[in-house]
Amino acid sequence: MHIEVLNGPNTNLYGLDPNGPYGKLTLADIEERCRAKAETLGATVRFRQSSAEGELIDWIHQARGKADGIVINGGSLSYTSIGLMDALASFGGPSFQVHVSNVFKREAIRHHSPISQAVAGCLIGLGARGYEFAVEAVIRTLRED
Repeated sequence: MHIEVLNGPNTNLYGLDPNGPYGKLTLADIEERCRAKAETLGATVRFRQSSAEGELIDWIHQARGKADGIVINGGSLSYTSIGLMDALASFGGPSFQVHVSNVFKREAIRHHSPISQAVAGCLIGLGARGYEFAVEAVIRTLRED
Protein backbone atom coordinates (compact mmCIF):
# COMPACT_ATOMS: atom_id res chain seq x y z
CA MET A 1 0.00 0.00 0.00
CA HIS A 2 1.41 3.39 -1.02
CA ILE A 3 0.31 6.90 -0.03
CA GLU A 4 1.34 10.21 -1.56
CA VAL A 5 1.61 13.06 0.96
CA LEU A 6 1.49 16.37 -0.90
CA ASN A 7 2.19 19.78 0.58
CA GLY A 8 1.49 23.16 -0.96
CA PRO A 9 2.83 26.70 -0.63
CA ASN A 10 4.52 27.79 2.57
CA THR A 11 4.34 24.40 4.27
CA ASN A 12 8.12 24.28 3.81
CA LEU A 13 8.25 27.07 6.43
CA TYR A 14 6.77 24.93 9.22
CA GLY A 15 8.81 25.08 12.40
CA LEU A 16 10.51 28.38 11.60
CA ASP A 17 8.19 30.32 13.93
CA PRO A 18 7.49 27.97 16.85
CA ASN A 19 5.09 30.51 18.37
CA GLY A 20 3.08 30.83 15.15
CA PRO A 21 0.00 28.85 14.13
CA TYR A 22 1.98 25.89 12.79
CA GLY A 23 4.09 24.94 15.80
CA LYS A 24 7.70 23.91 16.16
CA LEU A 25 7.84 20.81 13.94
CA THR A 26 9.39 21.21 10.52
CA LEU A 27 8.02 19.56 7.41
CA ALA A 28 10.94 17.09 7.65
CA ASP A 29 9.84 16.20 11.19
CA ILE A 30 6.29 15.65 9.98
CA GLU A 31 7.56 13.51 7.11
CA GLU A 32 9.50 11.32 9.53
CA ARG A 33 6.40 10.82 11.69
CA CYS A 34 4.25 9.95 8.66
CA ARG A 35 6.78 7.41 7.44
CA ALA A 36 6.88 5.78 10.87
CA LYS A 37 3.07 5.68 11.12
CA ALA A 38 2.73 4.20 7.63
CA GLU A 39 5.42 1.62 8.32
CA THR A 40 3.70 0.41 11.49
CA LEU A 41 0.54 -0.09 9.41
CA GLY A 42 2.28 -1.86 6.52
CA ALA A 43 2.36 1.03 4.05
CA THR A 44 4.82 3.42 2.44
CA VAL A 45 4.60 7.14 1.83
CA ARG A 46 6.21 9.56 -0.56
CA PHE A 47 6.35 13.06 0.88
CA ARG A 48 6.54 16.06 -1.47
CA GLN A 49 6.27 19.84 -1.22
CA SER A 50 5.83 22.47 -3.90
CA SER A 51 4.70 26.06 -4.03
CA ALA A 52 3.64 25.55 -7.66
CA GLU A 53 -0.02 24.70 -8.24
CA GLY A 54 0.68 23.00 -11.56
CA GLU A 55 3.30 20.74 -10.03
CA LEU A 56 0.89 19.63 -7.28
CA ILE A 57 -1.76 18.90 -9.92
CA ASP A 58 0.78 16.93 -11.99
CA TRP A 59 1.71 14.87 -8.90
CA ILE A 60 -1.96 14.03 -8.31
CA HIS A 61 -2.33 12.97 -11.95
CA GLN A 62 0.82 10.84 -11.69
CA ALA A 63 -0.55 9.16 -8.57
CA ARG A 64 -3.43 7.69 -10.55
CA GLY A 65 -2.80 3.96 -10.81
CA LYS A 66 0.40 4.19 -8.73
CA ALA A 67 -0.71 5.35 -5.29
CA ASP A 68 -3.51 3.91 -3.21
CA GLY A 69 -4.31 7.16 -1.44
CA ILE A 70 -3.39 10.80 -1.03
CA VAL A 71 -2.93 13.08 1.96
CA ILE A 72 -2.86 16.74 0.95
CA ASN A 73 -2.15 19.99 2.68
CA GLY A 74 -2.74 22.45 -0.13
CA GLY A 75 -1.45 25.33 1.97
CA SER A 76 -2.85 28.60 0.69
CA LEU A 77 -4.02 26.88 -2.51
CA SER A 78 -6.61 25.10 -0.38
CA TYR A 79 -8.74 28.25 -0.51
CA THR A 80 -8.39 29.09 -4.19
CA SER A 81 -7.61 26.10 -6.39
CA ILE A 82 -10.32 24.63 -8.54
CA GLY A 83 -7.50 22.83 -10.37
CA LEU A 84 -6.48 20.91 -7.25
CA MET A 85 -10.13 20.14 -6.54
CA ASP A 86 -10.63 18.71 -10.04
CA ALA A 87 -7.40 16.70 -9.89
CA LEU A 88 -8.32 15.18 -6.53
CA ALA A 89 -11.84 14.39 -7.77
CA SER A 90 -10.32 12.42 -10.65
CA PHE A 91 -7.87 10.47 -8.46
CA GLY A 92 -10.14 7.52 -7.68
CA GLY A 93 -8.71 6.49 -4.32
CA PRO A 94 -9.28 7.91 -0.86
CA SER A 95 -7.77 11.29 -0.13
CA PHE A 96 -7.74 13.35 3.03
CA GLN A 97 -7.05 17.05 3.50
CA VAL A 98 -4.92 18.31 6.39
CA HIS A 99 -4.72 21.76 7.95
CA VAL A 100 -2.32 22.02 10.87
CA SER A 101 -4.03 25.07 12.35
CA ASN A 102 -7.75 25.46 13.06
CA VAL A 103 -8.67 27.47 9.97
CA PHE A 104 -12.02 28.39 11.52
CA LYS A 105 -10.21 30.43 14.17
CA ARG A 106 -8.40 32.37 11.46
CA GLU A 107 -9.33 34.81 8.71
CA ALA A 108 -12.70 34.26 7.01
CA ILE A 109 -10.99 33.59 3.66
CA ARG A 110 -9.77 30.30 5.16
CA HIS A 111 -13.26 29.07 6.07
CA HIS A 112 -13.98 27.66 2.61
CA SER A 113 -11.78 25.23 0.71
CA PRO A 114 -12.78 23.99 -2.76
CA ILE A 115 -10.57 20.92 -2.39
CA SER A 116 -12.60 19.82 0.65
CA GLN A 117 -15.35 18.86 -1.79
CA ALA A 118 -13.09 16.31 -3.47
CA VAL A 119 -11.67 14.49 -0.45
CA ALA A 120 -13.05 11.80 1.82
CA GLY A 121 -12.38 13.86 4.93
CA CYS A 122 -10.60 16.82 6.49
CA LEU A 123 -8.35 16.88 9.55
CA ILE A 124 -8.27 20.45 10.80
CA GLY A 125 -6.57 22.00 13.81
CA LEU A 126 -4.91 18.85 15.12
CA GLY A 127 -1.42 20.20 14.66
CA ALA A 128 1.21 18.09 12.97
CA ARG A 129 -0.55 14.97 14.33
CA GLY A 130 -3.24 15.59 11.72
CA TYR A 131 -0.86 14.26 9.08
CA GLU A 132 -0.35 11.00 10.94
CA PHE A 133 -4.10 10.66 11.51
CA ALA A 134 -4.68 11.27 7.80
CA VAL A 135 -2.17 8.59 6.80
CA GLU A 136 -3.94 6.17 9.13
CA ALA A 137 -7.34 7.24 7.75
CA VAL A 138 -6.26 6.44 4.20
CA ILE A 139 -5.02 3.00 5.25
CA ARG A 140 -8.11 2.18 7.29
CA THR A 141 -10.39 3.38 4.49
CA LEU A 142 -8.59 1.16 1.98
CA ARG A 143 -8.76 -1.87 4.27
CA GLU A 144 -12.45 -1.39 4.98
CA ASP A 145 -13.43 -1.16 1.30
